[in-house]
Amino acid sequence: MADAKVKILLIEDEEMLANMYEVKFQNEGFDITKALDGAAGLELSKTTSPDLVLLDVIMPKMDGFSVLRAMREDPKTKDLPVILLTNLGQDEDVAKGKELGAIGYLVKANVTPAEVVESVKRELAKLKK
Repeated sequence: MADAKVKILLIEDEEMLANMYEVKFQNEGFDITKALDGAAGLELSKTTSPDLVLLDVIMPKMDGFSVLRAMREDPKTKDLPVILLTNLGQDEDVAKGKELGAIGYLVKANVTPAEVVESVKRELAKLKK
């Protein structure tokens, strides 16, 4: 593992889930910042320079698709890798996420926190190539 901790920004409105993911990522050696709504998450994406963003879709203040769209329009965040982590598993939602530039799409009901961490590690490994 690299000397500098990999920074993950988790944008998830369910506090219990956010805390669970936070602990899981910290235990795996990641530096994790979390936001409990889309607007706060968008702000943190600009100020914390994360290596990767895990983004829920259904959230207060600003949904994940809007956050992703805004990130892609901002020169500071347009290239940030984003994995959508949501309960929306419909094909059209997956397609919309990919269209907006998400590099991955995980349906919370189908993955354990450990699998989420593994997916993040896989995507980060791809990005380093």
